[in-house]
Amino acid sequence: MARIPGTDGTGDIAARVRERRGGALRPVDRMLLHSPQLADGWNSLLGAIRQRMALPADIRELVILRIAVLNRADYEWAAHESDARAAGLDDRQLEAVRAENAERHPALDGRQCRVIAYTDTMTRHVHVPDAVFDALRADFTEAELVELTATVAAYSMVSRFLVALDVELPAGSRTAL
Repeated sequence: MARIPGTDGTGDIAARVRERRGGALRPVDRMLLHSPQLADGWNSLLGAIRQRMALPADIRELVILRIAVLNRADYEWAAHESDARAAGLDDRQLEAVRAENAERHPALDGRQCRVIAYTDTMTRHVHVPDAVFDALRADFTEAELVELTATVAAYSMVSRFLVALDVELPAGSRTAL
């Protein structure tokens, strides 16, 4: 059970969140709406990351699921597994994301392994050695590197929010981690 009950989600900000979500609020939205201004900024930031960047969807979802694993954020996995599949990640790749040494898993291609290494380093240590960052340069444009970094940072924030407040899984979801 969540540490704080969700709100009913009324007002202009809740309406904007619903619009981005296709009409319904999720449990995380109901939690965020305790602070409407926070919910509004969150909605704008995550909307940009999810819908308005050049970073390929499979890479974005790979990052989100890896952070879910690292931070034990069941909600995040449940919310994004279908998006990852829609972006082209298969069962073997999703299993690889759960592995301790995912950055070397044979189900992932070289680019995916380098993204996992970057995600793990940012999430576990914050400081990223030059070698880890430089390994990505051939795979992504400078804009995509900024977007990749912002995605790791934003979903680290999301997972920590979900876990700390014990936000309940979306209806119909099951624990996946």
